[in-house]
Amino acid sequence: MVVGSCELRLLVRGARSLKDKRRAARSIKDRISALFKVAIAEVADQDKLQSLVLGVAAVGNDGRHVVEVLDKVVAKIRDNPYAELIDHRIELYR
Repeated sequence: MVVGSCELRLLVRGARSLKDKRRAARSIKDRISALFKVAIAEVADQDKLQSLVLGVAAVGNDGRHVVEVLDKVVAKIRDNPYAELIDHRIELYR
Protein backbone atom coordinates (compact mmCIF):
# COMPACT_ATOMS: atom_id res chain seq x y z
CA MET A 1 0.00 0.00 0.00
CA VAL A 2 1.20 3.48 -0.90
CA VAL A 3 -0.12 6.66 0.67
CA GLY A 4 0.50 9.95 -1.09
CA SER A 5 0.08 13.35 0.44
CA CYS A 6 0.17 16.75 -1.15
CA GLU A 7 0.31 20.10 0.59
CA LEU A 8 -0.93 23.00 -1.52
CA ARG A 9 -0.39 26.65 -0.63
CA LEU A 10 -2.81 29.02 -2.33
CA LEU A 11 -3.51 32.74 -2.39
CA VAL A 12 -7.16 33.78 -2.40
CA ARG A 13 -6.81 37.34 -3.74
CA GLY A 14 -10.54 38.10 -3.86
CA ALA A 15 -11.19 37.23 -0.22
CA ARG A 16 -12.37 40.28 1.71
CA SER A 17 -13.48 38.22 4.71
CA LEU A 18 -12.97 34.75 6.16
CA LYS A 19 -16.42 33.91 4.79
CA ASP A 20 -15.17 34.64 1.24
CA LYS A 21 -12.12 32.48 1.87
CA ARG A 22 -14.25 29.61 3.22
CA ARG A 23 -16.53 29.82 0.18
CA ALA A 24 -13.53 29.52 -2.17
CA ALA A 25 -12.05 26.67 -0.09
CA ARG A 26 -15.35 24.76 -0.06
CA SER A 27 -15.72 25.12 -3.81
CA ILE A 28 -12.20 23.83 -4.43
CA LYS A 29 -12.51 20.95 -1.95
CA ASP A 30 -15.88 19.79 -3.28
CA ARG A 31 -14.72 19.86 -6.90
CA ILE A 32 -11.41 18.06 -6.24
CA SER A 33 -12.88 15.33 -4.03
CA ALA A 34 -15.64 14.62 -6.56
CA LEU A 35 -13.29 14.51 -9.57
CA PHE A 36 -10.42 12.51 -8.12
CA LYS A 37 -11.86 10.54 -5.14
CA VAL A 38 -9.21 11.85 -2.76
CA ALA A 39 -9.43 13.20 0.77
CA ILE A 40 -8.91 16.97 0.98
CA ALA A 41 -9.02 19.40 3.90
CA GLU A 42 -7.85 22.82 4.98
CA VAL A 43 -4.82 22.08 7.16
CA ALA A 44 -3.24 25.42 8.13
CA ASP A 45 -3.65 29.19 8.12
CA GLN A 46 -7.37 28.90 8.90
CA ASP A 47 -7.51 32.44 10.31
CA LYS A 48 -5.37 34.14 7.66
CA LEU A 49 -7.57 36.01 5.24
CA GLN A 50 -5.95 35.32 1.86
CA SER A 51 -3.78 32.30 2.66
CA LEU A 52 -5.23 28.84 2.05
CA VAL A 53 -3.32 25.62 2.77
CA LEU A 54 -4.94 22.39 1.63
CA GLY A 55 -3.85 18.83 2.33
CA VAL A 56 -4.73 16.08 -0.14
CA ALA A 57 -4.34 12.35 0.47
CA ALA A 58 -4.56 9.46 -1.98
CA VAL A 59 -4.05 5.73 -1.40
CA GLY A 60 -3.20 3.02 -3.92
CA ASN A 61 -1.18 -0.08 -4.70
CA ASP A 62 1.23 1.63 -7.10
CA GLY A 63 3.29 4.70 -6.22
CA ARG A 64 3.32 5.93 -9.82
CA HIS A 65 -0.47 5.91 -9.95
CA VAL A 66 -0.74 7.81 -6.65
CA VAL A 67 1.72 10.45 -7.90
CA GLU A 68 -0.23 10.72 -11.19
CA VAL A 69 -3.46 11.36 -9.30
CA LEU A 70 -1.84 13.99 -7.10
CA ASP A 71 -0.23 15.64 -10.15
CA LYS A 72 -3.68 15.86 -11.76
CA VAL A 73 -5.05 17.43 -8.58
CA VAL A 74 -2.28 20.04 -8.66
CA ALA A 75 -2.96 20.78 -12.33
CA LYS A 76 -6.69 21.19 -11.69
CA ILE A 77 -6.09 23.51 -8.75
CA ARG A 78 -3.59 25.50 -10.80
CA ASP A 79 -6.42 26.24 -13.28
CA ASN A 80 -8.86 27.22 -10.52
CA PRO A 81 -10.26 30.76 -10.85
CA TYR A 82 -10.81 31.22 -7.08
CA ALA A 83 -7.23 30.90 -5.87
CA GLU A 84 -3.68 31.12 -7.16
CA LEU A 85 -1.37 28.17 -6.51
CA ILE A 86 1.77 29.44 -4.80
CA ASP A 87 3.55 26.18 -3.92
CA HIS A 88 2.96 22.47 -3.55
CA ARG A 89 4.78 19.43 -2.16
CA ILE A 90 4.05 15.75 -2.84
CA GLU A 91 5.29 12.95 -0.57
CA LEU A 92 4.84 9.18 -0.71
CA TYR A 93 4.72 6.80 2.26
CA ARG A 94 5.20 3.08 1.73
